[in-house]
Amino acid sequence: MSDRTKHVGWVAAGLLAAAAGLTGCSGEDGPAADAKATTSSSASPQSPSASAPASSSDPDRSSPEATVAAWVTAVVKGEVKQACLLMGEEGPPPTTGSEETCADDSAQGKRIQKSIGAFQESFTPASGTENPSVEVTGAPADGDKARYAADEITIDGRTLEDVILSNSTGLEKGQLKVGIQSSKLDDGWYVTDMAFDIG
Repeated sequence: MSDRTKHVGWVAAGLLAAAAGLTGCSGEDGPAADAKATTSSSASPQSPSASAPASSSDPDRSSPEATVAAWVTAVVKGEVKQACLLMGEEGPPPTTGSEETCADDSAQGKRIQKSIGAFQESFTPASGTENPSVEVTGAPADGDKARYAADEITIDGRTLEDVILSNSTGLEKGQLKVGIQSSKLDDGWYVTDMAFDIG
């Protein structure tokens, strides 16, 4: 198969995750030897990493790393509204998740719920976790944007790449590259794009 890079909207991303076999049932989680998870709830200003708190009522949009960590945590926990509140689109005009657009009975809320369900299956370690420890490390933001590869995001000490592959059917290491972008919109950072490179 040739290399393909897809930058997709949130509904399409969820459908792509399911269609690509990311949510298959391989049933194997693989070893997590030497994995160490951090439990800090925020990064120091000098550190280009952040960990999501185990639980939070207010989404953390203080940095791109904190936003991506909080979004991945919400996805793994199945907290659709929390994930939606951390999402935005660059526009024009830029839009961000709000109580109104993320409500269960709104059109966007219903679409997001389907997408988050597909992501949850792909992003959750087979061993399951009620309160995942998610850490994001990588280069600092370049202006108002930052992109993190799946190997720069850990869930309970395992890279997101490893977790996705362990939940997939037919994909092997090196065949899938996932990137999550965070952009500064209005008053904070939001998850604005996800790219899949399948090849």
